[in-house]
Amino acid sequence: MPAMGVSRVGGLGTAVGACLALVLGATGCGPSPDSSERAGSSVPTPTASSGSHDTPVSGTPKADGGASAGPSEAVGSATATARTTAGTPSKGTSAAKTVRLPPRHAGFDYQIGGAYPPPAGVKIVSRDRTASPAPGLYNICYVNAFQSQPGESSSWPSDLLLRDGDGEKVVDEDWGEPLLDIRTAAKRERVAERVGRWIDGCADKGFDAVEPDNYDSYTRSSDLLSANDAVAFIALLSKRAHARGLAIGQKNTAELTGQRKKAGLDFAVAEECGAWDECGTYADAFDDRVVVIEYTDAGLRKALSGYGDRLSIVRRDVMVSKPGSADYVRKVG
Repeated sequence: MPAMGVSRVGGLGTAVGACLALVLGATGCGPSPDSSERAGSSVPTPTASSGSHDTPVSGTPKADGGASAGPSEAVGSATATARTTAGTPSKGTSAAKTVRLPPRHAGFDYQIGGAYPPPAGVKIVSRDRTASPAPGLYNICYVNAFQSQPGESSSWPSDLLLRDGDGEKVVDEDWGEPLLDIRTAAKRERVAERVGRWIDGCADKGFDAVEPDNYDSYTRSSDLLSANDAVAFIALLSKRAHARGLAIGQKNTAELTGQRKKAGLDFAVAEECGAWDECGTYADAFDDRVVVIEYTDAGLRKALSGYGDRLSIVRRDVMVSKPGSADYVRKVG
């Protein structure tokens, strides 16, 4: 999601959901309490981008499992009936299920600020994990995986909240979200178990994929977290998602696309890659399985001019609001 005061969403990986929370009264990056949690084959390693430019400065707010079966090319419509939802896999289980990848260059809508009937031509939709999937479409489930929702930090064990040398919580100041402590393997396992239950919920509802937000939170950790911590943690989430038949997307964080195989990531959700000249990085790494959200007309024009015939691109308002709202914007050309 874009960072507050800038236009790039969540370090390209952070924010849209957070802005929703602020606007909609939810408790986190996204429209509902404890919900909007902000997420294969060998690919060429793209040029790394500078790590922490969460959003172009524009004055806008920043909107365990088992082995995976090989991802399928099929688009996941009505997956609830095709996916086994009984029994949540836990560490050591191996209930592998078919993973369905999103289609390339398909109509896309980003609805993490609230679900509404998808516009004509939409084949892929992303919604908050508290919402229900859109019938007949490929549905991506948004979860905030690396940071606590604002006001929800008390629900986390104290030792799982990242703290500085003075014992103070390290907070994403733009959105008031404490970062989760994923510095050790033991803590990563504990955090992943909790986030994994949310991923299970996405599968139980019939979503096709999961989008864990704030992959780039290490860039806001005052060097307490590293990129390796982030990759090791999201790899745990990938195992959980794949065990439940869900594809998993890399949310922003273009600088880590070269780690996609190690991380177990299947596609990308890229906010403002047009504005930041990063669409090619994601396209190369994920073989054009990229959904793009731009928050400015200029960003939309750039994304379309270079990748309009390859990627799934939409322009949304930074609050990702619903039709009828004064803030609502949705454009595809």
